[in-house]
Amino acid sequence: MSKNLLNILFIGDIVGEPGLSLLDTFLPSLIDKHDADFVIANGENSHKGKGINRSIIKRLYDLGVHVITGGNHSFAKWKVFDYMKEDGNVLRPMNYPKGNPGYGFGVYEIPDFDHKIGVLNLQGRTFMQPIDDPFTTADWVIERMKEETDLIFVDFHAEATAEKLAMAWHLDGDISVFVGTHTHVPTHDARLFPNGMGYISDVGMTGSFDSVLGMDKNTSMNRFKLGTPHRYRLANGNNHLCGLVAKVDLESAKCEHIEPIIYPSFNSSNLED
Repeated sequence: MSKNLLNILFIGDIVGEPGLSLLDTFLPSLIDKHDADFVIANGENSHKGKGINRSIIKRLYDLGVHVITGGNHSFAKWKVFDYMKEDGNVLRPMNYPKGNPGYGFGVYEIPDFDHKIGVLNLQGRTFMQPIDDPFTTADWVIERMKEETDLIFVDFHAEATAEKLAMAWHLDGDISVFVGTHTHVPTHDARLFPNGMGYISDVGMTGSFDSVLGMDKNTSMNRFKLGTPHRYRLANGNNHLCGLVAKVDLESAKCEHIEPIIYPSFNSSNLED
């Protein structure tokens, strides 16, 4: 194909049916609008707020998603374990200890292109489970992926912005695009790093913003106010899709443009100038 730029569309953490329904309605038109060549979505919260299942995986594929990334809830639904062993397009963080099911990275054909793209899923350790080191894991995997492609996309699922930035500086020059996920709050810091890597600290979530990170706000408030466990319930209402478009030069593998998407946009009419 004569096109010089690869358009990558990434969808931030999909939280339950509110997020999935939003994708049913808008994702095909977003793919057309942004002329997306390759679509990646984080699906670790897509089944009732925790985990993913086979029917949701098929649903996302049917909407045009090529690769589904995960995070700390990737293993929440044990029935999907066998499927994770079979499907290399469903990723979970690579730095979980050896013996867990699934794939942490893959190198994929890009439809209608002669190039391939590598996708790596990692998880941070600050304020999260003490799993294997994501930095040394990234080094090993990226060296392996570069045997097939220099176009590499990383979803780093982490709590601490400092850890995300440290990883970003560590990877700048080795990968094309770095997206942070997990905190569900979109950050206003999308930018290009000095050596050509596109970066954002957190893409945000796709789901209900009449909520606390996609979950019912009243039960969430009681967890904090009362200091006792309360079972999370999925919220609905004021649903938004948070995503990102990155344009990557096919020859240099450097990101030329990175742009967050929030649809529909948040209402700020009540804010003072």
